[in-house]
Amino acid sequence: MGDLFDLRGHCVAITGGGGVLCSRLAAALAEAGARIALLDIDPAAAEKVSAAIAAAGGTALAVAADVTREESLQQAAGRITTELGPIDALVNGAGGNRSAASTSEQRSFFELPAEALRDVLELNVLGTILPSQVFGRIMAERRRGVILNISSMNAFRPLTKIPAYSAAKAAVSNFTQWLAVHMCQNYAAEIRVNAIAPGFFLTEQNRYLLVDEATGEPTPRGETIVAHTPMGRFGEPRDLVGAARWLLSDASAFVTGVVVPVDGGFAAYGGV
Repeated sequence: MGDLFDLRGHCVAITGGGGVLCSRLAAALAEAGARIALLDIDPAAAEKVSAAIAAAGGTALAVAADVTREESLQQAAGRITTELGPIDALVNGAGGNRSAASTSEQRSFFELPAEALRDVLELNVLGTILPSQVFGRIMAERRRGVILNISSMNAFRPLTKIPAYSAAKAAVSNFTQWLAVHMCQNYAAEIRVNAIAPGFFLTEQNRYLLVDEATGEPTPRGETIVAHTPMGRFGEPRDLVGAARWLLSDASAFVTGVVVPVDGGFAAYGGV
């Protein structure tokens, strides 16, 4: 069974590689033998993760890249291919929300600025589609590869306060299914496209909503989330590793077009 999950020798490009969730995922995939390319708009964040992976005996390359700019992604793909070899998999991990695109007591829905809404939609939607075009073309030419998108449980059940983020992640889930069919029908059945949908994980983008900055205790919103999560806690970055490794490996060779919840049972709980 171990061979099914084998990633030794695979080259995996991860956008948002310097972030909380993707950095942990990158480290785990490197431990499994994959060569990791960490794409991030913040070069210092990517370099920090790359150095940690190298110190642990893995292979990683930090690459500055803007997922909303095709030219930047083309340059990144060229460098990765040159330094790490052919790209076997892409993880579209770049994404996030902005407080300015969230409703609050100080800002109603009618006052959300178009610029903030546009930024969230562009980062999450265009920031998934453009890397899929650039790296997907390489996979189409090789007639094999895996694309793993990061959706959200917001895509299934939109949450209060974050309209742009919920809409954007719903689009990511829809695009995942569309691209899975498109790649199979037009290029090769060996190109698979799936997504994982994390539940509630503490990140830099959502911490202000879930944890009180002064006390470190959950906010009322955070308490409600934990109360409606049967496992009784927020997710931790390591919780994504198993699902991601399954979907990136041959263990899921006949799986494409799915969005897998990793949510501690949140979607299954009806509240009573």
